[in-house]
Amino acid sequence: MSRPLVVTDCDEVLLHMVVPWSEWLREQHGIAFSLNGNDFVRSMRRADGAPVTPQDVWHLLDLFFRHEMERQYPIAGAVAAMQELSHHADVVVLTNLTDDHRAGRAAQLLGHGLDLKVYTNQGPKGPALQRIHAEYAPSRAVFIDDIALHHGSVAELAPAVHRLHLCGEPQMAPHIRCAHRAGHAHARIDRWDSALPWLLARLNGDEND
Repeated sequence: MSRPLVVTDCDEVLLHMVVPWSEWLREQHGIAFSLNGNDFVRSMRRADGAPVTPQDVWHLLDLFFRHEMERQYPIAGAVAAMQELSHHADVVVLTNLTDDHRAGRAAQLLGHGLDLKVYTNQGPKGPALQRIHAEYAPSRAVFIDDIALHHGSVAELAPAVHRLHLCGEPQMAPHIRCAHRAGHAHARIDRWDSALPWLLARLNGDEND
């Protein structure tokens, strides 16, 4: 019988991103980042007050993930949780980066003690989750992400997969749309010490725990 499967996002789930990203923007580009509601682009301003265009944001994100990923550091409890989950299931990472960042992301995670297969994706994650699920044909599966959009996509295309909305970054968690409240995630838990028991229960078929 096949093993259960955990498909997890990386940024703000396993590793902090917004805090090191904002520090880098300020230090290297004179850009201030202050999360404004749920709008990532409008949260960025240049020193003269000018906004940053969406095209500039994509360029800056590429630079950050290409050259500055060593600034990122683990969400509290994430590494230990992934290591524990790996005893019970296959664990893979589904991250919204372009394919040329896959090797860098895998090396980054390995540097934090996580030897995990990385899948890259652009756009809603439902189609990618479907492909990964078909590849592994797991007995049970859980999906973990901090973005409500992706939970909606997975709920539509792979409704049997258990979905946990988790954002481990306190600066972001209060501002993002909640997939659980929207009915697209089975739970919203932002701390790994509470999320791990919930995930283990789903992997073991104990949905009432």
